[in-house]
Amino acid sequence: MRLSVLDQSVAVTGRSEDASIRETLALAQHCEGLGYDRFWVSEHHSHPTIVGSAPEVLMAAIAATTQRIRIGSAGVMLPHYSALKVAEQFRVLEALAPGRIDLGVGRAPGSDGRTAQLLNPNARHAADDFPRQVRELQAWVGGVDLPEGHPGRGVTANPTGPGAPTLWMLGSSNYGAQLAAHYGLPYAFAYFITDGQGAEEALAIYRELYRPSALHPEPQPALCVWALAADTEDQAWQLFTSRERWKIDRNQGALGPLQSPAEVAQRPYGTAEQAEADRLRRTALVGSAGQVAGKLRALSDTLQVEELVVITWTHDPVARRRSYELLAQALGAAPA
Repeated sequence: MRLSVLDQSVAVTGRSEDASIRETLALAQHCEGLGYDRFWVSEHHSHPTIVGSAPEVLMAAIAATTQRIRIGSAGVMLPHYSALKVAEQFRVLEALAPGRIDLGVGRAPGSDGRTAQLLNPNARHAADDFPRQVRELQAWVGGVDLPEGHPGRGVTANPTGPGAPTLWMLGSSNYGAQLAAHYGLPYAFAYFITDGQGAEEALAIYRELYRPSALHPEPQPALCVWALAADTEDQAWQLFTSRERWKIDRNQGALGPLQSPAEVAQRPYGTAEQAEADRLRRTALVGSAGQVAGKLRALSDTLQVEELVVITWTHDPVARRRSYELLAQALGAAPA
């Protein structure tokens, strides 16, 4: 099993949002030392919790402070942008970190409708152009000219070089799976967004419809999962209360920084909230290192996915680093 990381630069109570960006940078260096294969960062806009808004900028900083680990976006929300500009940004990243850049793209806005409109005044129609944008991006990133008659034919995304970023399709539904299969791209399913719903069907569609490409003759699926390990099971569940409280609040329309377990303890659950917390705990990938590793292996076997991309939220950055350390040890990542 290959182990990778997805980090979202989560805001937490008691610290400013800019500190979350610097913590992402520190975590990338830590996970490289632990032997993780990739380190991906997300894109959200005007979000009270997830403050990573410019993955291409953050990736450049990570590239400058690491040596081996692959660096990627999970993802660039392509309908906000020109495919040519995204290709140029990632060609620059490839020049900075040759052979280490992943360009994960998604169709979701990563924001509310009003913010999406401000990012792109044509946002209402941009999602419909997503397949065309992906095809253009595939050509420009790979240094392949576009077909005769295309307005972008003859245009080059600089800088060129011997290598190219690896394009990934991200998704949480059958749509992304179908598009990844059509274009012969690696595909990462956002299991942590859907709580697993739809994963089996989307991955089956991806494999069944896959059209081999020159770069990817075989399907390459990955699973993005939320997981948390600690030295003891009790400690893990205590740390999980931050994420648990956040999800319950979010479902009630309240978003904000991640609270500490101590702060969460000062807000007792009502009856309905407790029922929701119990439901979340039944499926959460939380526990000691051995417990979580066993759950992840079982999930990997069930869905026949060889790469897991792990996302972890904790209020305390030390606890988050420890979780990644424990999982790397339990699942056999090779330290750098």
